[in-house]
Amino acid sequence: MNLYDRIYGCLLGGACGDALGGPVEFLSKERIHAEYGADGITELHEYDGVVGAITDDTQMTLFTVEGLIRAGVRFDTKGICHIPSVVNHAYRRWLQTQEADFSTSANNDDIDGWLVSNERLWARRAPGATCLSALRTKMPFGDKAQNNSKGCGTVMRDAPFGFLSKSDTSYTFDLAAQTAATTHGHPSAQYASGALASIINFIADDHPLIDAVNNTMPLLERDGAEEVKSSIKNALKLSKMTNWQLHLPELGEGWVAEEALGISVLCALAGKTPYEAIVAAVNHSGDSDSTGAITGNIVGALHGASNLPEIWTTKVELRDVIQTLAEDFTAVLSGKVDILASRYPGW
Repeated sequence: MNLYDRIYGCLLGGACGDALGGPVEFLSKERIHAEYGADGITELHEYDGVVGAITDDTQMTLFTVEGLIRAGVRFDTKGICHIPSVVNHAYRRWLQTQEADFSTSANNDDIDGWLVSNERLWARRAPGATCLSALRTKMPFGDKAQNNSKGCGTVMRDAPFGFLSKSDTSYTFDLAAQTAATTHGHPSAQYASGALASIINFIADDHPLIDAVNNTMPLLERDGAEEVKSSIKNALKLSKMTNWQLHLPELGEGWVAEEALGISVLCALAGKTPYEAIVAAVNHSGDSDSTGAITGNIVGALHGASNLPEIWTTKVELRDVIQTLAEDFTAVLSGKVDILASRYPGW
């Protein structure tokens, strides 16, 4: 499988899991089954008036990709770049989509590039409070967030970091963790992002998923990573059980970063297909869209976009935007930066 297939699969899988889980994000498992039947929610339903609507999870993931592309353009044109700052700047563009009106923001100097000009991304879909509050402060670029939040608003958006370097997984881990720190001050939120980036990185280098997870564990041998390491260890243990779905609540509900990652690792490891993994990830009492998105990121990168269920991929919102970003991200990672500069200003 080539790099583009994995990137597109990661982004599209994340969007599908996000869209599947969005309508049930705040429902208990019992309520989900009461409303959608014995199997729970398995098809994309209407959310915010749109069938297959993505939420803030995918919105921020797309701005993560845009930030990474612009970082590549900046490094190519100026020879220097602090990636976490460039990505944080992308998140500030996302913030504009959540708090301003599209029709009156066209002349805002802080809004440039093609992604933010797409009006469909200006939908407000239950954005995370920590992301909003941290970005509103407009801290100097490079500074860490002054809060103690370990919400899953980091790990839900940071899978794209995993594609940055096949030769140095610790580099991708650290970049994801450093960028997470610009909005979330708790180490668990930061290291969950790093761990997901590491897992994706090993997948991109053609490692089996179980090896990708096991190879990530040594990177969590550091102060502050204990909760993330424990959650992944528990996910590994539970994935070996035949009735693993029944044990999913032991990992929590997914509102905080280490729980969201643990649930997603369990579902990705134990689910026999991308469909089974993502359906399990959203049909629980908790942050269903985030666990669906992260699980989708993992299984999408592992299996590629063509192996994701068509009943979702044909209906998910912004598929055209996702495909374009996947193509452009692949191009910048392949050194084809010159063709992207006009759409991704690297200032």
